[in-house]
Amino acid sequence: MTERINIRELALETLLAIREEGRQSHFVIREVLERYGWLTDQERAFYLRLTEGTLEYQIRLDYILNLFSRTKTERMKPVIREILRMGVYQLQFMDSVPDSAAVNESVRLAGRKGFSGLKGFVNGVLRNISRHPEKIVYPSMEDPVRSLSIRYSMPEYLVSIWMDAFGAETAEKICRGFLEQNEVTIRVRNVRKEDGSEEGTEEVLRNLEAEGAQLMKAPYVPDAWYMRSAGNPAELTAFQEGGFLMQDVSSQLAVRCAGIRPGDLVFDLCAAPGGKSLLAADLMAGTGKVISGDLTDRKAELIQENVERCRVKNMEIEVQDASAAVPGRFETADVVLADVPCSGYGVIGKKPDIKYNASREKEIELAALQRKILENAVSYVRPGGILLFSTCTVAKTENEENVKWLLENFPLEGVDLSDSLPEELLADERVRETSKRGFVQLLPGIHHCDGFFFAKFRKTV
Repeated sequence: MTERINIRELALETLLAIREEGRQSHFVIREVLERYGWLTDQERAFYLRLTEGTLEYQIRLDYILNLFSRTKTERMKPVIREILRMGVYQLQFMDSVPDSAAVNESVRLAGRKGFSGLKGFVNGVLRNISRHPEKIVYPSMEDPVRSLSIRYSMPEYLVSIWMDAFGAETAEKICRGFLEQNEVTIRVRNVRKEDGSEEGTEEVLRNLEAEGAQLMKAPYVPDAWYMRSAGNPAELTAFQEGGFLMQDVSSQLAVRCAGIRPGDLVFDLCAAPGGKSLLAADLMAGTGKVISGDLTDRKAELIQENVERCRVKNMEIEVQDASAAVPGRFETADVVLADVPCSGYGVIGKKPDIKYNASREKEIELAALQRKILENAVSYVRPGGILLFSTCTVAKTENEENVKWLLENFPLEGVDLSDSLPEELLADERVRETSKRGFVQLLPGIHHCDGFFFAKFRKTV
């Protein structure tokens, strides 16, 4: 018989590993779910909701705790702070959990972790919060930065830069967008079977539904779908046979906008886990070549796993530091994809710990690395060829300022993207205007995808 585990304690240990050890949340959560693969669907769902929700709403939870506790959160012992955050999250956001259970289980958890002397403190703070919800009053919009920060649990730094860039109304929509449910987005492919036959995308979709997946068409690109599955999507037969990949709409759209044609030579410089490379290879229908590289053996292995699963033949994989030039490749590529390392602000909804590490200094440091990679990327493009530069962030330092730098320092011209974008996106005035200059910033809460930036350039000489 499998030994049961206290799910709240498991969530607590996960949060401590993320916050105190500085580990990335999605990696820690994935490891936990793999280690405890015998959890029931209900236990798995409770663990994910409590762990991800407590992490996502940290700023708002701390604000509430500080209204009711004389000992402020920054002075609390880490274990007690996390227990209280989890307790408040259950009280505020988990209607299926009775207030008494949220309080009592938090008190028990404090005792289990060796803090019996603080059980009364935990009990008092949480019971006070549950009995007096009317005392929870959020800052007014007279101070819009602080108000949005607390309400949407977003650091004031990020609220400020988005207000400066897009205005208060759009900044609020971005913050709200990160808290909305994130659907799994897939790209459905034709399957090339071992016997040489093909299974079309419609048959892949039918097979997915036969395995219990719920599908809804995603916008902007032809083969993108939102998918809900009761279990792990990677266990579905269609996935194992290469019928689909997990890939956001924004990433699919960017690659399609590059204008890749059959027979092209394509370099993908920061490719892992290989989604963009595989789309490029599929767009060429088995012709041409995609050289797909990334920094480490492990990242190259991830690409290789996807290539083998998808039975793609027109790809080569290599371990390569994108910031180090490869002389033999100068001016040889028809298309270079440079999805460079970035601050990741566009995917905060999927990786909420990103927002707590945001800073101007990190953006500047990343922009410097990006420019090393982009300088190499430009050198690989043949005259008349295309550079597609992209990030999954919403930060001018890493996006628009790099576009300006590229145009000022290299023989490049921006390529009008308006003919490559769907009417639904062009209805957005900001997208319509910038696409004519060759770049697009997609925003959570405004567009139906991750926050994502891409720019298209043609090499003139």
